[in-house]
Order: sequence, then structure tokens, then C-alpha cells
Amino acid sequence: MASNSDNHNEMRRESRRDYHGHKSRLWLKVVRWFFLIVLLLVVSGIGLFAFYAKDTPNISQDQLQSGGTSSLYTNDGKFLLSLGSEKRIYVKNNQIPQQLKDAIVSVEDKRFYKDKIGVDPVRIVASMLTNAKSNSIAAGGSTITQQLVKLTVFSTATSQRTLKRKAQEAWLAMKVQREFSKDQILEFYINKVYMNYGNYGMGTAANYYYNKPLKKLDLAQIALIAGMPNAPVAYDPYLYPEKATYRRNIVLKTMLDNDKITQAEYDQATKESITKGLRPRHSNNESQRRKIDDPYIKEVISEVKQKGFDPYNDNLKITVNIDQKAQNKLYELANSGAVPFTNDKMQIGATIVDPTNGHVVAILGGRHLPSVQLGLDRAVQTGRSTGSSIKPVLDYAPAIQYLNWSTAKMLDDSKYVYPGTNIQLYDWDNKYDGMMTMRKALEQSRNVPAVKTLAKVGVGRASIFARRMGINVPANSGLSVAIGANASSLQMAGAYSAFATMGIYHKPQFVSRIETPDGLARNYDSPGVRVMKKSTAYMITDMLKDVIKSGSGTNAKISGLYQAGKTGTVKYSDEELVRYPAYASTPKDSWFVGYTKSYVMGVWTGYDNLKDGTISGVGQQSAQLMYKNMMSYLMQDKENIDWNKPSSVIRAKIVNNSNPPQVATSGGTWQLFVKGHAPAGAGDNDASYDEDDEKTDTSSSSRTDDSNTTTVTADDEADRESSRTERIEERRSSSSSSQSSEIRQSSSENHQSSSSSASSSQSQRPTGGRDEDEDNDD
Repeated sequence: MASNSDNHNEMRRESRRDYHGHKSRLWLKVVRWFFLIVLLLVVSGIGLFAFYAKDTPNISQDQLQSGGTSSLYTNDGKFLLSLGSEKRIYVKNNQIPQQLKDAIVSVEDKRFYKDKIGVDPVRIVASMLTNAKSNSIAAGGSTITQQLVKLTVFSTATSQRTLKRKAQEAWLAMKVQREFSKDQILEFYINKVYMNYGNYGMGTAANYYYNKPLKKLDLAQIALIAGMPNAPVAYDPYLYPEKATYRRNIVLKTMLDNDKITQAEYDQATKESITKGLRPRHSNNESQRRKIDDPYIKEVISEVKQKGFDPYNDNLKITVNIDQKAQNKLYELANSGAVPFTNDKMQIGATIVDPTNGHVVAILGGRHLPSVQLGLDRAVQTGRSTGSSIKPVLDYAPAIQYLNWSTAKMLDDSKYVYPGTNIQLYDWDNKYDGMMTMRKALEQSRNVPAVKTLAKVGVGRASIFARRMGINVPANSGLSVAIGANASSLQMAGAYSAFATMGIYHKPQFVSRIETPDGLARNYDSPGVRVMKKSTAYMITDMLKDVIKSGSGTNAKISGLYQAGKTGTVKYSDEELVRYPAYASTPKDSWFVGYTKSYVMGVWTGYDNLKDGTISGVGQQSAQLMYKNMMSYLMQDKENIDWNKPSSVIRAKIVNNSNPPQVATSGGTWQLFVKGHAPAGAGDNDASYDEDDEKTDTSSSSRTDDSNTTTVTADDEADRESSRTERIEERRSSSSSSQSSEIRQSSSENHQSSSSSASSSQSQRPTGGRDEDEDNDD
């Protein structure tokens, strides 16, 4: 029995030994696999790092010492200007106070003097943990050397923070660390950072903010200068003194914690007012070109930022679409007296676009521009009504596009009351002219036919049409938008460019190419998109020719030039007239948007403030005269070419005011019809049509159309599909609810106008700032 018991115990001991031995071997395998995986990851990481690093761009001392600003070039490769201030105060190492070095190192990279390779693994791990805890990018792991490399070679855009970019940044940081001393690296950094208001480098900033060299700044001032590069706009001591104080005090606290200042010095500096020693807010001295180009540069900066870049820190080579000679001429016309204005306070905003590609050729932000960089740009303000210049876009083009109306379509210019209200609509002359063709209604800018046309099309469908051309009209707007919708001269020039190109829309753009310091280039030109049928664009252009020849835009007429355009004026609201009754017979805003096949120009004129005056006398023609002078200049070296009538349009002589249209055997007026919707017997009589011996488009422009035959056909089919999609969208909402929405909106917009002075026919107009065209019948 004892022997059996001993055997059993021995077996149990051997089983336990086997179990523990197996468990040990298993753990050994796990450890081996773990180290193998780590080794593979390290090797893979090194291999990936080497793979990315082999394509790293070069970096030189000249690049490290240069400013961080971006440069602008014209489309022909010529340097235009730099975005930074024209004079940078470069400070050498012996001119940099030790306190400034201590402040920068304390707040940006306290291990700066300890790291030997240009990157700080400890700081990278710490920042990763901090960011993981905050679930955002709350802390940065870059050393000062890496920041210098980033400012010199790479974009600072968040979208560019890729693994490849970080590997190349680290490789270059190690290279810079090997080739330059710590003092040199700090010198490069101090002279490169952006400090707001076009200033690069802390020496430049000390002069701009305090009118002193760095060595003469006190501790609090040095702390602010050292802290600003983190967010130079947010920590602007002029605009945001509280935020600037907060940032300054953070710098001082890091200096205290880093034993670079005493507690007494810290206490004294934090108590100092952020405004102590600050110069009054001012502008850098700027060249005349910088002043002339300021509105254009402002839009370039905005566009570059929208594309994900930082134009002040990314060292970009930006190709812009400006025509400098045209820009100079536009500025000259507005400021030299060549174009008359009512008085010196009357303002203007204008945009010139190349319709074939959407390039903004020139832009005018106003008259008598102050010496302030990135000032007010009236050309892009969208808070003003366009007046009747919106009619071709929102009313008549959709009627041709969707309803196949002809230029002979009869419209009734008679008493009209907005549905669901007691608000009567008047034309600019407070009378009605009865039945007339669509051509005549647009030529003479009659309001009632325009509103009735929009009602037939439907605001919802018209808003979709306008939106495709860059004009945002809410689908629930009232019918009064037919005679005035809010838009800028830039947007209007862009929209009319689709008429100039027979239906192809190019979004207006200031920038065509951006190249980063690492050699990557992005091109932004596009082929455009068809937004309407050729027939629609051609018929609108044909009618708008008459506006300049014999309608409301005769002051814009340029002898012999093939051109088209539309006027627009806006009356004051009744509330405004109560404050300024003398303004009653004058317009609040005056517009002209005109075009040839080569250029489109949108012009707004008016006042920034009601108290500044009203448009009177010759000032009522300023918009048209500005267009006339500028377009004459632009077209002097361009071929004067008319638009070719597409095969989808039928031209025929029609009995005057016939309804429905009847082909005239003698007399009559030339009218246009969408093919398939012409009256019986209307053959295309182009052979007998003569418009002042018009020159037909048989040159390079015509050949361009021929080369795009396949594309245009495809675009037309796409347009028809888009139209079907729009109809489906419209059917999703009840037509009755849509109409009631329009009535409610119209009633809301015009209630005060009708109730303020019911005895006056003018006070019954549906305005509130909306347009009723004031243009004269010439």
C-alpha cells in the first residue's frame, strides 16, 4: 500500500514539473515572438523612414536665413510681390538679448540645449500621451530645430501633417543639427517666424510694435514677442490685449519654472500693462503697387487659406491671375477723375473676369483706398441688392431654359399685386406699358414682367439655376427677388460669364497654381461646367445687346463693339427715406454688368453709409461709364468677335406684338426661338439677317467651338439630366406650400413699405431695399 502511495505522489510531482515546464516554455515563446515583432517593427520603421527620407528636399543656409513669406507670380512667370513687409530687420546672434533666447527655449523647447540630434524622442512621446488624453492635438512634439525646418521647407497646413512629411522633417532637422550651432539655429528661427501685419522676424516685430531694437525691450515686452509666433493673429496686442496678456504670462511662467528669471522679476513683469510702450496702431510703409493690388492680394490670401495652406508661413510660390496693367488702369479710372462720381465719398466695387477660364483679371475695392493692408474690399461684399441686373440670371434665362420661351413671348406690364398681399408693384416710372415682348421687357428693364416671369418659372427652380452660376438665392425667397437679390460684383461677373461662353460656367478664381518649397505643385484651373443650354445663353446675350443699343444701358455703348449688359438700380426703403427725405428721387445703389467674348465686368456704385450722400447727377451713370472706359481699354488689343448663333436657335421676323407669334411676310421684328418651339412657317432666315454688317465668328474662337463639339453634346445631355433632376426635386415639395412661402416672404419684406405712407405710389413698392429699376428710357 505504501509503495502504491509513493508511486502516485511521484507521478503527481512529475505532472506538476511538466506543467510548469510547459508554462515556462510557452512564456519563453511569447517573449521571443514579442521581441521578434518589436524587431520587425523597428526594422520596418527604419526602412520606411529611409524610404521617405531619400526624397527629402534640400535645405541650405540661404533658405534658413530667408523670410518665411510666400511670393506671388503672374501667369507669365514674373515676380509680382512678397506677402511680407518690404524691409525685414535681420538680427545677428550678438544682437539677440539672452533673455529672448531664454524665453523662446523655455516656452517652445526647454530641452533644446540638451538634445543632440535635432529631434527629441522624450518630448515626442510626452506630446503623444498628452494628445491621446485630450483626444486632440493639444501639444506639439517638434523641437525648435524641427519648427525651423518646417517654416523653411514645408507647409504648416494640418492636411500636410503626413507620416512622410514628419519623417522628412526629422531627417532635415538632424542635418541642420549637425551643420549649425545652437546659437545659429536660434538666430535663423528668431528671424523667420511670422509676427502678424506682414512682419517676419522678431527684430522686425520689435520695431513694428515698440519702435525699438530687441535689446531695448523690457522683460514683459520680450515675453510677448517670444510668445506671439504660436498664434500671431490671436495674440495681437492691439486687437486682443487680454489674449496677448495671457500668452505673455505663460511665457513668463515657463521662464520662472526654468530658473531663467526670479520670482520678483516674474511678479513685476506680469503686473505690467500689455499696452506699455506699444506704438499707436499703424501700417507698414507700402509701395504704390501694393496699395493698388491690396484688394486682389486680400482675396488671394483668402483663397489660399481655403485651399488648406498658410500663405504667411508656408513659403509658397503662388501663381495669381492678375493682369497688372488692367489692375493699374482700373485703379486709375476710379481715382484720377477720368470717370465722374457724385462726390468724393461715393464708392465703387468692380470685378473683371476672363469668362473662358474664370480668371479674375482685376478687382477694385473702392476709391481713395487708405494705406491699410488688406482693407475693405467692396468688390466682394454680398450684402447689397443687385437691382435689375439679376433679371437675366434669375428670371429670363430660366424661362428660356425650362419653359422654352422665345424673345417674342408676350408679357403683360399691367397693375400687379403680390399674391396674398395688398402690396402693389410699380415699375421705375410708376406706370405700366401694357403688353410687350420679353425682349422689350428686358431691354427697358420693366419690373412687373420680370416678377410675373419668375412666378411662372418658380422661385425654387430659378434659385437652383442661379446657384449653379454662383448666385445664392434662397429657394423660399419672395417674388421680389426677381428685381433684386443680394450678390457681389465678383459673383455677378462670374454668373454673366456663363452667358459670354454660351453656357459654360467657371467659378471666378484668383489663384491658378500653388507650389510648396518641397517642389509639389497644385494646379487649380478647371475646364468649367455647362450650366445652361447654348440656346439659353445665346438668346439672353442677344437681348442684352439691345439693353446697350437702345435700352437702359446706352451710356455703356462702345461704338462697333460686340457687347451685352444689364443695368440695375436700387431705391431706398421707406425707413431710410424717413431719415433722409431728400434722397427720394435718387437711387441707393447703381449697377452695370457687361461683357464681350473676352471679358466680363461687374460694377457696383453707391455709399458705405447713408449719411455720406446719395447718387445724383452724373454719378447715376458712373457704373456704366466705368464699364465703358475699362472695357474700351481691355478690348483695344483683342479681336472684336460676335457670338455665333447655335443650330438650336431659330431666328425669324415676327409680326410686332403678335400673340401667339406669327411670321411676318413684311416688316416685323427679328426674334429668336428655341428649335422645335418656333411658330409655323418660321424657317431660319439668317441669310437675310443683318445686324450692322455683323462680323461672324470664323476665327480661332470658332475653331475652339468646333473642337469641343463632342464635349458640348455630352454637356447638353448632362444639362438635360440635370433639368430632370431639378424637376424631381421640385415635385418633392408641394407647389401650394411653395407659393404660400413666397407670399409670406414677399409680404414680410414689403409690409412696412406699404404701410408707412399709403398715399404715395412710391411707398407701395415691394422693397425694403429691393430694386425697382430707375434707369431712363433712352
